[in-house]
Amino acid sequence: MVRSNERALHPGAWWVWALALAVAASRTTNPLLLALVIAVAGFVVVLRRGDAPWAVAFRMYAFVAAAILVSRVLFRILIGGEDGGHILFTLPSIPLPSAAAGIELLGSTSAEELLGGFYDGLRLATIVLCVGAANALANPKRLLKAVPGALYEVGTAVTVALSVAPQLVESVQRVRRARRLRAGRTRGLRFVKGIFVPVLADAMDRSLQLAAAMDSRGYGRRGYLSPRVRVLIATCVLAGLVGVAVGVYGVLDGSASWLGVPMLVAGLVLAGAGFVVGGRQIRRTTYRPDPWRLPETLVALCGVATAVLVLVADPVSLVTPASPPTWPELPLLPTAAVLVALLPAWFAPRPALVVAR
Repeated sequence: MVRSNERALHPGAWWVWALALAVAASRTTNPLLLALVIAVAGFVVVLRRGDAPWAVAFRMYAFVAAAILVSRVLFRILIGGEDGGHILFTLPSIPLPSAAAGIELLGSTSAEELLGGFYDGLRLATIVLCVGAANALANPKRLLKAVPGALYEVGTAVTVALSVAPQLVESVQRVRRARRLRAGRTRGLRFVKGIFVPVLADAMDRSLQLAAAMDSRGYGRRGYLSPRVRVLIATCVLAGLVGVAVGVYGVLDGSASWLGVPMLVAGLVLAGAGFVVGGRQIRRTTYRPDPWRLPETLVALCGVATAVLVLVADPVSLVTPASPPTWPELPLLPTAAVLVALLPAWFAPRPALVVAR
């Protein structure tokens, strides 16, 4: 039973919101701001995810983020990277040969090294959790509908890739349930060895079945293009996407001004031209396209506003130095920007839950 005010939000809106939140997280090493981004993403996921198989993927991304954080700290203990005088402990050092640039493993570990690894790992873990939020909120099966005709093949591959993680989580649950019903071992190393191969094979099979099903149920296209038009479309789209990637790097880095906004605008214009030419030349059939209404616009604008406000904020307020160790503070503008991303928890409609009544 589905209520009239319950519907699935357009997957593109969730991805715009999540990627903008990830851009905001990539600009700061302040652990308080990063923790606030994680809290915002988790809160929106809890309130607006459905009961589909991919909705439980956020937990798996949380485990991956925790592993990234721990590995970054351990890597700093192994190699180091921050100079500082606050030595916490000393391990036996292992000098490497001169071919390895004279790197010395282990040895003395300072508080600055641990803080530097923790800040870097927390930033990367936050970006991973933002992507996990998009996977938990957006329907990967409906994502291909919004892909322009010029990117149909690439969109199919990306959709299959994005559906691997949710299908992997669902496969783990199904295999564990089957082993529990058959009184099999549910813990220990033997359980891990017995569940790894069937889970991986089942997730890949289901992803390939998804691609085949979408290609045969209204996601196909018709059209015969000349080689010259194909080359033109591919060149415009590829060159435009490369320009967008370089422009985004320039905006985030900030050291080279000519790599920032000019390259980003040029890439968007060139890619847009390729999309327009490809959309006119390629005829696609779409069954029940997802509508883009006011809630989708509000969700996307909340994410974009968060990224823009963080980008225009004072860079000094976004960085918490590890050497010398200082207590992090919450700057006003970036904090307000991250809180803006919390609004989709109320702007987005409640997802339609498929519950047997």
